[in-house]
Amino acid sequence: MRKYISVLFLFLIILHTHAYATDLKLPPLPEESLQEEEIAIVVLKKGESVKNSKDKLEAAGVKIRQTFQYALNGFSISGTKANIEKVKAVADISVVSTVQTYTVQSEDNIKLIGGEAIRGYFDEGNERLTGKGVTVGVIDTGLDYRHPDLMRSYGGGRDLVDGDDDPMETKKMSSLNTFHGTHVAGVIAANGKVKGVAPEATIIAYRALGPGGSGTTEQVIAAIEQAIKDKVDVLNLSLGNNVNGPDLPISLALNKAVDHGIIAVTSSGNSGPSVWTVGSPGTAAKAISVGASTPTMQIPYLKIGDLQVRLNPMQGSMDWDLHQSYEIVDGGLAKKDELANVKGKIVLAERGELTFTEKSMNAFEAGASALIIYNNTKGNFMGNLEKELPIPITALSKEDGKLLREQITKTKAFARTYIIEEKDILADFSSRGPVTSTWEIKPDVVAPGVAINSTIPGGYLPLQGTSMAAPHVAGAAALLKQAHPDWEPEKIKALLMNTAKPIFNEAGERYRAYEQGAGRIQLKEAMNSQSLVLPASLQFGKFKLADQHHKHSAKITVENMSDNEQSYSFVIPHKEKGIEWELPLSFNLKSHEKRKLTVTMSADPSVLKEKIYDGRLTLQSSNGEIQIPYLYVLEEPDYPRVMGFGFGKGDKKGTYRYEVYLPGGADEFGIAIFDSGSLKFEGFLDWKRGVAKGQIQEVLKPENLPDQGLYIAKVFARKSGKEDWIQTYLVVGPNGEIEEKDTSVKNEKVIIEK
Repeated sequence: MRKYISVLFLFLIILHTHAYATDLKLPPLPEESLQEEEIAIVVLKKGESVKNSKDKLEAAGVKIRQTFQYALNGFSISGTKANIEKVKAVADISVVSTVQTYTVQSEDNIKLIGGEAIRGYFDEGNERLTGKGVTVGVIDTGLDYRHPDLMRSYGGGRDLVDGDDDPMETKKMSSLNTFHGTHVAGVIAANGKVKGVAPEATIIAYRALGPGGSGTTEQVIAAIEQAIKDKVDVLNLSLGNNVNGPDLPISLALNKAVDHGIIAVTSSGNSGPSVWTVGSPGTAAKAISVGASTPTMQIPYLKIGDLQVRLNPMQGSMDWDLHQSYEIVDGGLAKKDELANVKGKIVLAERGELTFTEKSMNAFEAGASALIIYNNTKGNFMGNLEKELPIPITALSKEDGKLLREQITKTKAFARTYIIEEKDILADFSSRGPVTSTWEIKPDVVAPGVAINSTIPGGYLPLQGTSMAAPHVAGAAALLKQAHPDWEPEKIKALLMNTAKPIFNEAGERYRAYEQGAGRIQLKEAMNSQSLVLPASLQFGKFKLADQHHKHSAKITVENMSDNEQSYSFVIPHKEKGIEWELPLSFNLKSHEKRKLTVTMSADPSVLKEKIYDGRLTLQSSNGEIQIPYLYVLEEPDYPRVMGFGFGKGDKKGTYRYEVYLPGGADEFGIAIFDSGSLKFEGFLDWKRGVAKGQIQEVLKPENLPDQGLYIAKVFARKSGKEDWIQTYLVVGPNGEIEEKDTSVKNEKVIIEK
């Protein structure tokens, strides 16, 4: 059986917004006016005469706006749709799209990582650091190499789906059309209206994911194989699956690419915020695995009395610009008949049954001033709107949504909005480590991955996901490769990690090492660094209770890259009960001298209480300090066999859905239903055997559910004689409505209406 993997970002968007859009009966689209004016780009084919082409265009009734000679060989034209249609018969043409600015859209993501400041630095040939002379392979859905911002960066490629040399994105297949690879390539090396991190790098496109953004493991490995043959300098894979394992074929193939001198960069995954959610190939030991952080964003917060909640603007929403006090009302599921009295008010609606766009349209048509959609399973979610609407639309977690709903059902409630500027916050969707069995820290670093504006076929679009974070690092690696052309991948990786900025959550607490790796990349600091430590993170392995007092050692190499002698010393770590360190004494290194050192950690497992321990060692030098994240685990398994269970209304009317994550897979998995009074087994809501590691997402029909009554649902996973479970209550009402109460949270209650 062939195993399919999907582009992480596309997969998440399909799950949350379009899972059943193809089943909805849509009316025909309105007819376009052929007299409407458009602007388009005409690209001349090789050998075509500028004068003859201009005569043909003017004969077709369009106006020549500009003639291009360097950015591309062709023209910009304007004219009616009817006349531009005539031009398509005689020339390659791309209609120019209008760029929409959104509240959450970031314009400083490249500036934040130092991409603008580094333009003032030069390589050994006295060329500015722009990525010039560096090739970056992009394994993805293809590339729209005719996009005006990518034409100068495109250096050819290979289509591993159709087996030819044309890696163009999937087109003319309606809902199966793709754009992901073009977006990723733009973040790396766009060189036009949008500027990538390394705008003069050369992009080699490998189309390994076909219609709908899916492809096979075989195709991705074939793409890695081709990239190795092509000897690209950097390789970006913004794709993957939910399997947390270091030995999957794609991860192994990516390690092999690094062995051949390629700097491999991959996204960590979009299955956060739980621990152990990093997926292959983000688990590849030698690759740079990248999580997603926020660029500078204006985030709206809603306040009702003492309750304050953070709103997450949906991609495609207009600015949240509500400054005065607004009444907030419960809009149910945002069906039309539930929005009778919402004019001029903020509507709170639960996710489910209708798409986000349908809910938003209903709220807008009913006169609402804004719409807040809260999740119907645990945690936050990402959402995209299919079209722009003139009211702001935001997302909210299930927990905050329930609190807000309780508040507004007690009495008439008014909410006031205020805006807080945020940056360097870890995105909820960003997958966390560590890696199972090897206990490695993944991701290695983080980069902006929320509301990232970049190229797509025919225009531009802001998107979010670790798919958007990885190309920031790939572009950064291209710049560092230009500056240090003889450096092997391990040194480039270490330089990015050694100089990364640790990031903190909204409460001011530093994220764990297995959540952010070394931190958010900083290009300027990387270029100015005068010391290098590798490996840049340490794994002390697994401690067992039976070992009693036990020592684990790790070796590092410290290099003085400056022209002067430097002194080095380790900062004594914060004292932790049960842990002792043996660190090297202070030492000096001459210019460009290296030294291998041993760092030893002793642990008394009988004193330790947690299952995962992490932190940072600090090495001070004459010119600054380097922080080295470390991690160790106690006993196995220290991860639950089953976690992240959520049950809610499906996005299609009359269906339900559940989500659950199995970090180690299961010999047997099931959702067993018991009568709450007699504890009599009533049957399985769902069950499976031989389940692979990763996330399960299934849709259930009403006939799969039990009859009216109160039940205990036991969600379990068994493997190698061990069983873990989650227990929750399900109440099926007389009209088919379902109430879920999570027994692990006191008084938690959410109604899911049928």
